[in-house]
Amino acid sequence: MEIDVSSIIEGYKQGYFLMADDDGELDWYSSRQRTLIPLDERFRYPKSLRRAINQQRFDIAIDRDFAAVCQGCANRDITWISEKLSQIYLVLHQAGWAHSFETWQGDELAGGILGIAIGGAFIGESMFYRIPEGSKVAMVKLVEHLRQKKFMLFDAQLQNSHLERFGSYIVSPRKYRALLNKAISSSCTFI
Repeated sequence: MEIDVSSIIEGYKQGYFLMADDDGELDWYSSRQRTLIPLDERFRYPKSLRRAINQQRFDIAIDRDFAAVCQGCANRDITWISEKLSQIYLVLHQAGWAHSFETWQGDELAGGILGIAIGGAFIGESMFYRIPEGSKVAMVKLVEHLRQKKFMLFDAQLQNSHLERFGSYIVSPRKYRALLNKAISSSCTFI
């Protein structure tokens, strides 16, 4: 399968994201209301999570096992990550666009977040966990990492109750495009 990386990145720059339908066919999507994770003081997380963070139960890694994070994100009863989309993510990773932010306990992958970094925008595609709190700690540490790297936008695409616990908020398509355009024109690097 031939994958045109530049066309895919251009789609993300235009505010779209890829998802597979029930038949595994890929298409571009956008949302009438885009969900963002705040990178400022509005970011919050449950007090119960502070214990896991303070106890340093997880080691943090970037791209240690991108393929395993991709597989973990796709391995659920209802998923938008088809085999074809997984292959696209792997190609984007090899080209330096897609990254995984991971939590580990020893040699065991505890959880992770998969996303695409373009300039100062991180577009979160999916997250998963195998060990309780694994993906939540990854979220907190990813926000810290994005702040340190001066990212301007953490796009979570679609709202859900899990993301709301971290202070996620919704913006209009017009506002999202303005934020995205500003973010992708900055010269941040994820790693």
